[in-house]
This record gives sequence, C-alpha cells and structure tokens, in this order.
Amino acid sequence: MGIENTHKLIVNCLPLDAAERQAFVKAARDVPQEFVGSEDHRGDMVWPVNIPDELKSRATAVIGNFPVSEAERYTRLEWLQTFSAGVDAYVRPGVLPRGTMVTNATGAYGRSVSEHMFAMMWSLMKNLNQYAVNQHDHRWHDQGTVLSPEGGIALVIGAGDIGSHFAQLAQAVGLRTFGVRRHPDVPAKGVEKMYGFDRLDALLPLADVVALAVPRSPQTHHLLDADRLARLKPTAIVLNAGRGDAIDPEALAAALAEGRLRGAGLDVTEPEPLPAESPLWDEPRCLITPHVAGGNHLKETSEQIIRIALTNVSRYAKQQELLNLVGR
Repeated sequence: MGIENTHKLIVNCLPLDAAERQAFVKAARDVPQEFVGSEDHRGDMVWPVNIPDELKSRATAVIGNFPVSEAERYTRLEWLQTFSAGVDAYVRPGVLPRGTMVTNATGAYGRSVSEHMFAMMWSLMKNLNQYAVNQHDHRWHDQGTVLSPEGGIALVIGAGDIGSHFAQLAQAVGLRTFGVRRHPDVPAKGVEKMYGFDRLDALLPLADVVALAVPRSPQTHHLLDADRLARLKPTAIVLNAGRGDAIDPEALAAALAEGRLRGAGLDVTEPEPLPAESPLWDEPRCLITPHVAGGNHLKETSEQIIRIALTNVSRYAKQQELLNLVGR
C-alpha cells in the first residue's frame, strides 16, 4: 500500500443507504471515497457496477465487480474488493496491475447457497422436478419411488463456508456427514468426519448425496470424471454449487442417461451459460438453475457482503492487512 492516503481514491459500488454510506466514510478516515451505487438495486440478483470513466484511471481501490474487459483502464488500482466469492477472472496473469490486492466476499454466501443446494436435494429425492414438468404438461402421473435422507451419508467436497452450512442442514434431517478438504486436520461445523482428497475414491461409493462446493483450481478440474461418477451408487444424488468445471459434463450426462445416478442438481455448469445443445437440459434426472444460488436476495447475504467490505475499508485506510485476501 505504497500510495499515501491523501492520494488514494476508493470507488464504492455497493447499494448503500445513507447510514451505511456514513459508516464507510468514517471507516475510510482520510481516504477520499466516491459512492456510485444506488440503494434501489439492493434487492437485485446481481448488483450493477457502473463507474464513470473519469474515476477509472483515478481509483486506487474499487468495491465491486467491474467488467474484466475494462480492467486495463484501472491503471492506479492497488485493491479490488469483490461482491462475489469467486474472483477467477480478476486473478489471471495480466488482468490487473501488478501487485493489486484482491479480496472477496467469502463468508457471505454460506447460508444462501447451501439452502439452494438443500432444496435441490429434496426436489430430486421426491421427484418434484419431474412433477413440475407434469404440471406444465397437464399430466397426472406417478413418477415412482422417492428417497428419504434419514440414515444416509452426505459427502461434502469442499468443507468451507458453503460446505459447512450444507452439512449442518444435512445433519438436521438425519444424514451423516463426511467432509473432504485440502487440510483434513481443520474441522468444519456440521461435518462428522473429515478426510483429505487422497481418500475421495474410497468415500464416493458410500455417499447417498455428494455436495460439491470447491473453488476452481487445476486440482479440482473434472474432480468428478467418468471414473469417479462410476463409483457412486445408482441411487446417489450429485449437487454442485461451487465451480462448474468440478464435474465433467459429458460424463455426467452419460451417467444420468444410463440410469447410473438418481439425479444431479447444478447451479453451476461447464461452460456457463450451459449451451442449448447440452443433453443435460433435456435430462429429466437433472435440475438446473443459472448460477443464482448466491443471489443477494437474502438480507443476511447482503449485510455480510457490506460488513466484509466495511472492515476492509477501515483496514485499507490504516494500511493493515486486508481480510479475505486471495492467495493468502
């Protein structure tokens, strides 16, 4: 943070009310701050980021997900605080000025995303997605056997904020919970037993529900490939609300079409948007939503995003280490 505070400029795109703006002004101390967000967008699924051209070259800090295509215009940028937990597009080499700190909103989305995954799980267990199609077609038809979570096993791959929240919901309805994470010695609330990725192949055959909430990395690309999908029970349900490329889409489509899985609930896909020609669209065992699980409709989610940004504005002004610093 080599730039003196009086020469810094924070461009704040959060949809704040008057009291929240004052809190940010106080937190920024002597660092100038421009507010370009509107409270009118507070309930939007995605908060818009519209930064005037004259501010782009002056900003040393931005709170908001500006278009990556405009990144080269932020020549003085030293800190980006995103509304999102994912920051893949911004941390690619050459996108932001060298040395730019990137912080995200990890910790804000656990409840929202996990509840979405939980709803998908129930829908697939009780055939509700298929009954919705029948209703549209005015068709009265029994869709067959249903499942109960009682006594089953949920394998939570990626036991961070989202995975931990999902595990707690799963335990509440009678599922045992096993977790898989890079550091298995780190516990997570709601997870009964934690394992490293080296145990994944042995755990998959035990799972009734597989819930993926992993970040994008070379190690998680196609983590569930054809071989690993083949290890699952034919009654297993796969849920993904982390990164779309954690599942091989062709292998998943084949497993569903051949009846080797009970179902899949996908809020993220590879690629996004999912191409119209993907067989997953027409697969009755697949429930797809367009990456909306982390939408800011929940009051708690919005407040958490704002709270994280407010804390970091204070730290930025005091030249302290920022929270949620990506890569740390």
